[in-house]
Amino acid sequence: MPIRLAPEFQYIHQYFKRLAGAGALDLADDAALLSIDPNYELVITADAMIEGVHFFPNDPTDLIARKLLRCNLSDLAGMGADPVGYLLTVSLPATCFNASWFEKFTDGLLQDQRFYNFSLLGGDTTKNPSHMVFSVTMTGKVIKNMALRRNNAKAGDGIWVTGTIGDSALGLLALQNKIVDKSGFLTRRYHLPQPRLGLNLNNIASAGMDISDGFIQDLGHLTRESHVGAVIYTHRIPLSNAAKALGPSYLETCLTGGDDYELLLTISPEREHAALMNSKKANITLTKIGYCTDQNQSIAFYDEQNNLVSFNKTGWSHI
Repeated sequence: MPIRLAPEFQYIHQYFKRLAGAGALDLADDAALLSIDPNYELVITADAMIEGVHFFPNDPTDLIARKLLRCNLSDLAGMGADPVGYLLTVSLPATCFNASWFEKFTDGLLQDQRFYNFSLLGGDTTKNPSHMVFSVTMTGKVIKNMALRRNNAKAGDGIWVTGTIGDSALGLLALQNKIVDKSGFLTRRYHLPQPRLGLNLNNIASAGMDISDGFIQDLGHLTRESHVGAVIYTHRIPLSNAAKALGPSYLETCLTGGDDYELLLTISPEREHAALMNSKKANITLTKIGYCTDQNQSIAFYDEQNNLVSFNKTGWSHI
């Protein structure tokens, strides 16, 4: 007689199967199969999101799903890679196991899959007695020997960032009722990051990474790996109008709060014009905020009057 699908597999068949790409084999086998072009390298990254740590319990379900994907997509963007697919682990309390929750969650995933052109490869679905926990393992591809790394910045290279810095950290404060976000811009930036895929600076930037744990902390990672120092001009760091409106007392929050998912790049002076041309083509703002020095791991911040600026913290830690 036919064997009825257990609840876990019913959810997979009804909701997740529509997200599957060719390599996922319709989610019907034990694992996915990927054929990688010999001219490319496979890029793999993983991130987890936990209710109460990375998102609020009452956040819109579709936005939780999209943020989950976009945090991982930002890691690929930081290495100049294009997405291929992902593995998804979903661990949920019993209250989430209903058609409404799964429709909203997978609708969010599908929306960004279509926009960024990648697909689900497989994963796992389990119950959790207390809260929601998600994990994504994202795969991407990059032309061989062209991946952006953190370890190739040189003294004299300019230091650049995409977009604006600090909006998401301020959005979190707004959701905690610590500041007022009249326009909703800051909370939207918190809920829905913008991974900077498509900038195509692999043969232009000398080093790069995404900014996820706070600009200052992530700049420290790059200078440490490249054995360089940095000079940063705080008045050049791009802030949104909503961030500027809060005043200079929130600058440290912007530079250390994390969740930006912008890119931090180093570019030699000879390559700046090419970088700006690519930035314009991709419609992604690129701003020069300082330069690398030969003072290994020494980072100095200066304001508009050329006064040294110090900060009490550097960024976010998950533990």
